[in-house]
Amino acid sequence: MKNGREGDFLLLKQLKYYTEVITCQSFTDAAEKCGISQSAMSQQIRALEENLDTELIRRGNRKFFMTPAGEYFYRRGLVLLDEAGRLKKETAQIGRQINQCLRVGYLKYLHATELCRAAAILSEKYPAMELETAAGYTEELIDMLCFGGTDVILCSQRPGDLQDVEYIPLTKGRFFIEISERSPLCALDYVNVEELRRIPCIIAAPDDQRERQRDDCVNMLGLQDNIIFADTPEEARFLAAWDKGFLLTEETGERPGQDDIPLRSIPLCANGKQLKRNYIACWRKDREDEYIREFAEILQKEYEKQNI
Repeated sequence: MKNGREGDFLLLKQLKYYTEVITCQSFTDAAEKCGISQSAMSQQIRALEENLDTELIRRGNRKFFMTPAGEYFYRRGLVLLDEAGRLKKETAQIGRQINQCLRVGYLKYLHATELCRAAAILSEKYPAMELETAAGYTEELIDMLCFGGTDVILCSQRPGDLQDVEYIPLTKGRFFIEISERSPLCALDYVNVEELRRIPCIIAAPDDQRERQRDDCVNMLGLQDNIIFADTPEEARFLAAWDKGFLLTEETGERPGQDDIPLRSIPLCANGKQLKRNYIACWRKDREDEYIREFAEILQKEYEKQNI
């Protein structure tokens, strides 16, 4: 058994190996993830048990499970590894006087799955970097970008929005309606805009955004000015479930799991083709740095995975 700093370093290393074995539920997969052989992984776990003088894993019939001591060591070990990672990050940040921060603005109704993945990838590469986020509607995000409140925004592309900015395409938003399961329209595989002329459109929007949302429905989607506004998405879905009209929604990437609700989602089409619009990541030309473009390119790749 080793003593002093060498022993502490070895224990931390073996702790990492042990937590990977338990997390992966496989010595082979954990060894591959850690870049060592399966036999070396087994040796490290046995050495850890000898070091602690405690059985952590009980083996038998090609399977293994944790002992009570092993479960305690695993759970506490994950906490310690997280704290060690944060300690390393914060120490490096203080020592190098790093004050890098990426400020990202995104649409309130945009599914955040791809955004979270891109943030995780960039954080792993630049652990000392800070991240600030702000959610809003397209007009709010453009104002934030223009007046220095954000570094990069994720928004829908509209004519006139792209002056003095760099941008890259991310994905195409696909329009749907959500309507009560009691509606006869639920029998359709898709619904054309023309078929919705006399049915109220329910939209969640704050007071200062309602005029622009109304214009979008009337001009871009061709829907008539027959709109019911709700203050929150929850209220809008409640009204749709109450069969007060249809809820206009838009898919922009991987959709997170949702609770079972009495609404049917139906593609919204024009002349049989689903309505779509472009989404982009954009930033000011005079404020571009390597991190902004790199983040945007990572995000683009994450959306591309969903479109393959």
